[in-house]
Amino acid sequence: MNIGAQYLQNNTTRFTVWAPEKETMQLHVVHPKEQKLQMQKDNDGYFSVTADNVQPGSHYFFKPDGKQDYPDPASSYQPEDVFGASAVIDHEAYQWHDENWHGLPFEDFIFYELHVGTFTPEGTFEAIIPYLNDLAETGINAIELMPVNQFSGNRNWGYDATYLYAVHHSYGGPKGLKKLVDACHQKGIAVFLDIVYNHLGPEGNFLPEYAPYFTDKYCTPWGDALNFDDEWSDGVREYISDNPVYWFKNYHIDGLRLDAIHEMYDKGAINIWQLMQQKVAQAEQQSGRRLYLVAECDLNSPRVVKNTGEGGWGFDAQWLDDFHHILYIFLDKEGKDRYVDFYRMEQLAKAYKEGFVHSGEWVQFRKRRHGTSSAGVPGNRFVAFNLNHDQAGNRIGGERLSVLISFEKQKLAAAALLLSPYIPMLFMGEEYGEDTPFFFFISHHDTSNIKAVQEGRRKEFANYGLREGEDFPDPYDEDTFNRCKLQWHKRKEGKYKIMLDWITTLIQLRRTNEMLKNFNKNNLQAYNINQDGLIVIRQDDAGKKFLVCCFNFSDKAIAYTLPSYKEHWHKTLDSKEQQWMVDEAPQSLQADVKGGEIIQLQPCGAVVYSSL
Repeated sequence: MNIGAQYLQNNTTRFTVWAPEKETMQLHVVHPKEQKLQMQKDNDGYFSVTADNVQPGSHYFFKPDGKQDYPDPASSYQPEDVFGASAVIDHEAYQWHDENWHGLPFEDFIFYELHVGTFTPEGTFEAIIPYLNDLAETGINAIELMPVNQFSGNRNWGYDATYLYAVHHSYGGPKGLKKLVDACHQKGIAVFLDIVYNHLGPEGNFLPEYAPYFTDKYCTPWGDALNFDDEWSDGVREYISDNPVYWFKNYHIDGLRLDAIHEMYDKGAINIWQLMQQKVAQAEQQSGRRLYLVAECDLNSPRVVKNTGEGGWGFDAQWLDDFHHILYIFLDKEGKDRYVDFYRMEQLAKAYKEGFVHSGEWVQFRKRRHGTSSAGVPGNRFVAFNLNHDQAGNRIGGERLSVLISFEKQKLAAAALLLSPYIPMLFMGEEYGEDTPFFFFISHHDTSNIKAVQEGRRKEFANYGLREGEDFPDPYDEDTFNRCKLQWHKRKEGKYKIMLDWITTLIQLRRTNEMLKNFNKNNLQAYNINQDGLIVIRQDDAGKKFLVCCFNFSDKAIAYTLPSYKEHWHKTLDSKEQQWMVDEAPQSLQADVKGGEIIQLQPCGAVVYSSL
């Protein structure tokens, strides 16, 4: 990273900013001692100056063409919010204690998405640290932080950030994030950041004051697209492609999840994703550990995870929305109204066997054919989930899955996810069935932006049954935010403890059973029992060991004949008998069943048999 403020030594700092169409640029240091220095422009449009007597903590602005002070587009810290001065940070000053951390293979991850502001009462990075032992004991080994870049105000999901290199001040700033990552690594937990490269938020977005960072050549749901292939796009490409390496190097982050990459447009010979992958590969060589990029993409295209050398975009994995959608409609009777193109148990079988449910079929929601097959893509190239910030936060009442379905179906859903051939992700609190809502919230300063969000949500919710005159929690109201705070004490009480034990048991089984660690789709069978149940058979590469996972989504018992190619089957796990699994298994759970024997799958239950 060559832009922003680079602290050198002896209170000397190098400042660089890209502004190719500007004639002049001034550095304006405003604290602790005012300085004004003219910056020199090179042939690529970068202005720079080395300033003496500027130490870490100094506050500064840039002034393009002598008109007005603006914060640094590559600011590392905005201690006074998006409109205030940028601050110089010495990234070498932090003393790391994670020298024994060498990362984890992607296929071993159990992801846990969390929002820093609502995970704890304090809403800070450091406040998360005391809870890491609980997460590790559950089996969580990778936390994914919702965006922590500087956004406007103190309350936001983070997808309205305007400074891609700055850590939000209310969460604890750069030092707080480093302390959290350091603590996670010492406990064997990787840290991923959710980050947005497809748009920037409305408040504090001063990029257009410097250069053509945006283009009207393409249109996104948030307005003009980032300029990756139009005039003056070279600096934009550098600004974005350098960003992952910045997080990997300065914050020891293990991976990034890129939001909605289908809204990033680049027709160049080397597109922005390929350029990014090249730089990440170099960073891997320098750091000696694997660094991951995960995509959210709406295209249903294997190209996303295909190697760049083969014409792909090179992501290590992508979110698998189709898995969530088709599983959800068998858990909640109202699911088919929400996801009209997901409606048959055969589609759930396809989700397990192939990945994408829509692989070229006509899709009513899109009014066109959508997607292509992912049958040959290994399971560890997908991240699957039953719940995430979008699924709860984009509901009128912010309901989590635990509020929408019965307790038995919650256990069934957890088994369906954690026994799948994909990398699983839980949403914070899901491991114990948290039932507090998770709403959308903001704390913008501009009243017009606040009103735009409120009206936008009202229009969106009109599609999901919001009646005229009916209201929903105001995103700007601080109480809306506070109602989303986790009630952590629940996890050791009543049904919440039962759910926590169940999730812990499933994760332990996933970690220790070799069939569940096999991501080769050729070693998986999936077929439906009418529209009531699903059978998923996992096996090892040698084809000698098998695991039969049975899911009954109906309210009645259904019969199933265990495969006859094995003489005996051993009942390994049963959601109806889970409360004994964490202590001593009852005789009924230890009993063997003969191959070819008919068993009864209990209503809303999951049961697993392993070959002997």
